[in-house]
Amino acid sequence: MPYVNIKITDEGVTKEQKQQLIQGATKLLEDVLNKNPATTFVTIEEVNTDNWGIAGEQVTELRKKSKNK
Repeated sequence: MPYVNIKITDEGVTKEQKQQLIQGATKLLEDVLNKNPATTFVTIEEVNTDNWGIAGEQVTELRKKSKNK
């Protein structure tokens, strides 16, 4: 019974894109590990960019800097 947890920033990911992620992760486990899709669980967590850091900085601030370039 595989469990996959996908974490992404909350930057406008659509319902359709989330569905593709769920289908893709399920298919990958089926193809690579022979796992039954009926018992494969996939969750998606959306994290606010203030709560996600890269190289010591909040993603919110990194996004602001990249827009100002």
